[in-house]
Amino acid sequence: MISCGAALDTGILILRLILGLTMAAHGYNKFFGSGGISGTATWFDSIGMRPGKVNAIAAATTELAAGLCLAAGLLTSFAAAAFVALMLVAVWTVHRHHGFFAMNEGWEYNLVLAGSAVAVATIGAGGFSLDYLLFCGAGFADVLRGWGGLALAVVLGVAAGIGQLLVFFRPPAKTTAS
Repeated sequence: MISCGAALDTGILILRLILGLTMAAHGYNKFFGSGGISGTATWFDSIGMRPGKVNAIAAATTELAAGLCLAAGLLTSFAAAAFVALMLVAVWTVHRHHGFFAMNEGWEYNLVLAGSAVAVATIGAGGFSLDYLLFCGAGFADVLRGWGGLALAVVLGVAAGIGQLLVFFRPPAKTTAS
């Protein structure tokens, strides 16, 4: 029988790096892209996430931290929960009215990021991860993968996303055409 342990660990590593570094790049761009955090804050205000500066800093920091943690495989279920929260807020505030497809500014891309992060939390970060290095053999490791990882990523992520929307989302007033 051929073992697939190293191949599975390598596949999970590739997935973690792509997802994590993509999310971290989004956070970095909010801080340092054209317009910087003040431009991001103005945009957040315009979509109803008020105060814009607080939410821009929170989103950028969370994207950067969750992305780097997922890429490194550190506290993977918590990083996945942050992906779920971030994408839930993005879908609700920006993409839900545009349908599914990303080419129409829909929520397709958000679903792929959140769903993939949840899948990694369920499978576990793999042998090439800080979770494995730090927690392998510890009872805490079971929280970071399997059913515990799935539940943590989804429940905590959805709760955090809904909480942020309830506290900060104030939809812009609809303008009527005359």
